[in-house]
Amino acid sequence: MLIKRKSDIHIPSSEITPKHVWLSRRDFMKGMGAIAGAGLLTACRPERPPEQSAVATSVPDPQGSAPSEVVDSDAAIEQVRTTTDELGDPLNSYQDIVSYNNYYEFTTDKSGVASLSENFVTNPWQIEVDGLVNNPGVYDVSDLLTKFDQEERIYRLRCVEAWSMVIPWMGFPLAKLLQEVDPTSDAKYVRFETLYDPDQMPGQKSRWYEWPYVEGLTVDEAMNDLALLATGIYGESLLPQNGAPIRLVVPWKYGFKSIKSIVKITLTDVQPTSLWMAAAPNEYGFYANVNPEVNHPRWSQATERRIGEVTRRPTLMFNGYEEQVSYLYEGVDLRENF
Repeated sequence: MLIKRKSDIHIPSSEITPKHVWLSRRDFMKGMGAIAGAGLLTACRPERPPEQSAVATSVPDPQGSAPSEVVDSDAAIEQVRTTTDELGDPLNSYQDIVSYNNYYEFTTDKSGVASLSENFVTNPWQIEVDGLVNNPGVYDVSDLLTKFDQEERIYRLRCVEAWSMVIPWMGFPLAKLLQEVDPTSDAKYVRFETLYDPDQMPGQKSRWYEWPYVEGLTVDEAMNDLALLATGIYGESLLPQNGAPIRLVVPWKYGFKSIKSIVKITLTDVQPTSLWMAAAPNEYGFYANVNPEVNHPRWSQATERRIGEVTRRPTLMFNGYEEQVSYLYEGVDLRENF
């Protein structure tokens, strides 16, 4: 069952990045010129979502079982979707971006991701949860879809490259799964790992990166209610280029923390070294919190460009979620611990 969750975090529908604007990074990136630094886009890669209906619909199970009922309507998103952007400019078309995806596990060629991932197998799919837990286990994603109510969460996404979006995700809080496995008192970090399968993901044959993709959070960060294990977007299941069948979404951090296609979660007392920390430790730290006061070594983070807008806006501390997460960093030097 899909639940539209009401909370004290409210983003008006006018701020939701319309579906085909969310898809239309291509023209924006053309206008920005060449991307500085190979590999940076994988950190925030927006992928092609399936078409959505304008009213209450059904959500296909990524494992191929019967659809689950969508309780509420996507009419608000659909209404924005058929208008101009917030500045009144016409939106880019869906076709303009249909083959433009970033997912380095498949290819660095943005136009080739969709075709290379088209036959990516997501059934069966299991996630192993182990390490410093009292109840380790292996979970079928299809079981997680029924075990935990699927909630709709409208979150801002801020890329380390200084562009942003507002996206309606579906999924369930990571904390629910962690409570199930019951971390021990020694657990301090949560390590996430993407599938490693070079036969399916030919980009993993590249020696530029230390595969598989790895990311991490502190246990306290992972238990924060905002941290989401996403199973869908725009009211439908994730596609392979979205990170199917399950991915992490951490809205107060830069997008590269939101690891895709997760197969393993490990509770540990050792801080994980992420793929990007290993690739460029002077540019990517463990915390990666959105912070307008700490620049990337090669560009400012003080402002951002919302996809669909032509002007820049000030970057918000913790991407605007300061009230919900600032307590996690009391006593932490966020300049040193970037």
